[in-house]
Amino acid sequence: MPTRHVYPFEKLRVWQSARTLIKSVYRITRTYPRSEMYGLTSQTNRAAVSVAANLAEGSSRTSRKDQAHFSQIAYGSLMELACLLIVAVDLEILLPNQEAKLRAEIEAISRQLNALRASQVSP
Repeated sequence: MPTRHVYPFEKLRVWQSARTLIKSVYRITRTYPRSEMYGLTSQTNRAAVSVAANLAEGSSRTSRKDQAHFSQIAYGSLMELACLLIVAVDLEILLPNQEAKLRAEIEAISRQLNALRASQVSP
């Protein structure tokens, strides 16, 4: 069996953390009401996936400026996710302790993204 090729983005710790976050988010949104399937559930899941997807896309760019741009987009998706979780708590769809657990993951990824972005814009 041939060895599986590892893409550069798969080596990024922040991308690996984003994968873990995706699983956590999907696990939680499975409990959302069916009436939210095409609303808050879908948007929340897409925001989580967008973090990892933008890191992957950015890793394929040859210029550091382009890489940093996609890291910034990933950060924006992460903040969108944080907002959607707050809204879910406000609507009593998500328990505050569930949001707090996800928020801890978001904060850790935020720090990782900020460090990655700083390394991409530094000469």
